[in-house]
Amino acid sequence: MAELIKLHSGAAIPSVGLGTWKSAAGEVGTAVATAIELGYRHLDCAYSYRNEKQIGEVLNDVFNDPVKGVSRVDMFLTSKLWNSHHHPGDVEEYCKRSISNLRSDYIDLYLMHWPMAYKRGDVIFPKAPDGTVEGLDVDYLDTYKAMEELVDKGFCKHIGVSNFNLQQLKRVVENSRIKPSALQVECHPYLNQSELLTYCQSQGIVLEAYSPLGSPDRPGAGDSTDDVTPLLKHPDIASLAARIGRSVAQVLIRFQVQRGVVVLPKSVNPDRLKENVNVFDFELDEEAMTTLMGLHCNRRYILPRFKNSQGVFVNRDPGRKYYPFQDDN
Repeated sequence: MAELIKLHSGAAIPSVGLGTWKSAAGEVGTAVATAIELGYRHLDCAYSYRNEKQIGEVLNDVFNDPVKGVSRVDMFLTSKLWNSHHHPGDVEEYCKRSISNLRSDYIDLYLMHWPMAYKRGDVIFPKAPDGTVEGLDVDYLDTYKAMEELVDKGFCKHIGVSNFNLQQLKRVVENSRIKPSALQVECHPYLNQSELLTYCQSQGIVLEAYSPLGSPDRPGAGDSTDDVTPLLKHPDIASLAARIGRSVAQVLIRFQVQRGVVVLPKSVNPDRLKENVNVFDFELDEEAMTTLMGLHCNRRYILPRFKNSQGVFVNRDPGRKYYPFQDDN
């Protein structure tokens, strides 16, 4: 069972959760069922992952099985508001859809998935005539204010943001009635997010790390942009892991736990699921933490990308209003 981290509300969030991005509908249910049996009590979901219904079916079965002894209050469920649903008039409707998909009465943490908005509707990536994704001019502050009403109405217990840069997060904090409970971003030794973490800790905001293992199965992995050694194959991390008798993945996860970061590794492999949550019976010493912090090179793996008409992965959103990673392009 994962250790807990306090949110500024006084509630607690498990420090290790199961990421469900890229988990296909046909395999995510088995992964979630296995994870719960292994002691996971935190699931990181999103409307745009298009697998919430399958996750909800498993959760319903688990909650209705007295032998398993797991109820809704034992689980911490996160979902996310997609870019096509940023218009304030759409926020409640799509939150309700995720609640229904997950077979729940509420969501524990509801995040704005990205600060940019797309054209309204059910299409995840609405295409403009030139083949690019069609945007919508909506200020993320207006979207966030609509999310605050979700808390007022009991649809979710906490709200936050994802993929926001420091200035965007500060703008939300300074203009919100309900402070974000969490910020979810890509975070690993190559991109340790120290500045964001320092600010979040000063505000009582929990930082959550997605792709903590470097997301080796991400779209476009292995192409010409992979100009650094994959985290899971880095010799310094491998040497460190061998010294303490742990896997590289466990070292990378434990690194985040010791920083006070909620970490969200993704897997559908039962052995890896077990390994990823088994990180609470050892600690990394100061030398190990210094080694891992020293690998920072501002390498961001997860940029919003899609295949163009030539079948080549290209960045989807640079130049779009509120795109958070302008300095990375």
